[in-house]
Amino acid sequence: MSPTLAVVADNDLKIVPQKTETVAERVRRLQAEAKQLAKDHVATFASAMADLETLAAEISVGGEAYAPGVRELARQLAEDLGSRVQTLEAISARN
Repeated sequence: MSPTLAVVADNDLKIVPQKTETVAERVRRLQAEAKQLAKDHVATFASAMADLETLAAEISVGGEAYAPGVRELARQLAEDLGSRVQTLEAISARN
């Protein structure tokens, strides 16, 4: 058999009015939010660059299935992206 449930009034419940946000507080909050969104965006960018570096490296060693010009371009891009990702991560770590 299930236990019997009863409704109990909470007469001690106090409703605390919410403090309205000042313009200065809102500006600070929005700036902090924008800064976090920018950090997230840069992290996504760095991740995409790292993924592209991996893809380019795979193509660069892909053999005769790829045209020599494509392999060379992919090799150069993979090398460049590796250093660029490191630079981006170093810059991001400072902020």
